Amino acid sequence: MLPDLGIAKKNLTEVHKILNKVLANGNMIYIKLRKFHWNLSGDNFMELHLLFEDQYDAVAEAVDEVAERISTLGGIAIGTTSEFAELSDLNETPGKVPDTQGMLKELVADHETIVKGLRENIDKCEEDYKDAGTADFLTALMQAHEKMAWKLRKYFKES
Repeated sequence: MLPDLGIAKKNLTEVHKILNKVLANGNMIYIKLRKFHWNLSGDNFMELHLLFEDQYDAVAEAVDEVAERISTLGGIAIGTTSEFAELSDLNETPGKVPDTQGMLKELVADHETIVKGLRENIDKCEEDYKDAGTADFLTALMQAHEKMAWKLRKYFKES
């Protein structure tokens, strides 16, 4: 039974697409955070090891909430690594492990890519698809990624 939430079916279909892209991006950064967490070494090892762990735990929770939001709106959440890779805006680097500074730069860039996509889709959900609930949901997610990027960015000297 499809939900009757006051959002047109065609609009819900577009929102499902947006949310599945958000789900793909979340899973991709989650996997990257795990990879970097496992492969850290050098100065700040334990500090960054714990920071990456905090971030992948937060992202894992957010990913679950995104999938539940899709289901709440009557959609089907994607769930395979090939679907995540196909829909994601983030790039993988198979077989490569950057140094610590490279990890930090890559993660900051990924969080910022996610933030930009969320910012764009917040407006679409509210204005184009008349889904204020998803717009609010995405706003909170955007703020979480902004904060994660900020924490990582603090490892670089201001220029």
